[in-house]
Amino acid sequence: MANLTDITGFILKGSLITLKLFIIVSIFSVPLGILVAIGKISKIKPLKTILSLYTWAFRGTPLLLQLFFTYFGLPVIGIRLEPLTAASIAFSINYGAYLAEIFRAGIESVDKGQFEASKALGMNYRQTMVYIIIPQAIKNVIPPICSESINLIKDTALVAAIGIGDLLRAAKEIVTRDFTITPFMIAAAIYLLITSVLVITFRTLEKKYSYY
Repeated sequence: MANLTDITGFILKGSLITLKLFIIVSIFSVPLGILVAIGKISKIKPLKTILSLYTWAFRGTPLLLQLFFTYFGLPVIGIRLEPLTAASIAFSINYGAYLAEIFRAGIESVDKGQFEASKALGMNYRQTMVYIIIPQAIKNVIPPICSESINLIKDTALVAAIGIGDLLRAAKEIVTRDFTITPFMIAAAIYLLITSVLVITFRTLEKKYSYY
């Protein structure tokens, strides 16, 4: 039976995969969510319809199903992806759909007078969004984005279903081998540590944008 140091070290190696996936998904899902949100509030009806179907489909079906489709389903049509690549794509598209609705609600929560005031100042649509609307919307969406970030950390455990050795899978392997619950307790502590860091980070951001 491995000692506590060896168990913790092995689980921490798995947590690196968890953090790597979290960073990749954050990098791609946030811009995707912003672009989809802007598209959904545009006046281009075909675009709004397509984007509405996208958010409806990916928010209405299980993330695990989407992960299985990306990893096990795409090879049927000749598209084979590495496990981490498949997970990154599935998670990014899924969380992009959720973030799109969060950003859309945040943008629409900004007083319409802000749009009119920026137009009176001679700003175009891009300038209005970048300098006036989005900074104010960010303040409104920080709490729900924090919640989604915590959910993302926990959802990364789903990648064990396609053979990726994440934090939870590493703990489960030791439990199965040594028949002890200690790895699960260590894994829980690591999850709590990561989510606590996220909460502190988002609280700092919330204070930063509190002047709007």
